[in-house]
Amino acid sequence: MSIPGSWYLTLAALLFSIGVVGILVRRNVLIMFMCIELMLNAANLTLVTYARMLNDIGGQVLVFFVLVVAAAEVVVGLGVIVSIFRRAKSTTADDLHILKG
Repeated sequence: MSIPGSWYLTLAALLFSIGVVGILVRRNVLIMFMCIELMLNAANLTLVTYARMLNDIGGQVLVFFVLVVAAAEVVVGLGVIVSIFRRAKSTTADDLHILKG
């Protein structure tokens, strides 16, 4: 017995919605960063689900590219967060003006 693809798409929509709400509501940069990662994983789940439903491997290949972009985003994002934390000892989104020369 297999789980229908619509359940996976519903889960992906729920995860993406949680990520969007987290971005809009929270001011902590680290929490916002995790919400962006949650949204990327929801997009990956959608791509894999459609690839399985359509019997096409293209969606799964695209997931690998999204994972590479997510890994690069982690490196750059954590570097920015660490530089903010070193200067201000807090990581709120309002402190991003500190990084201007």
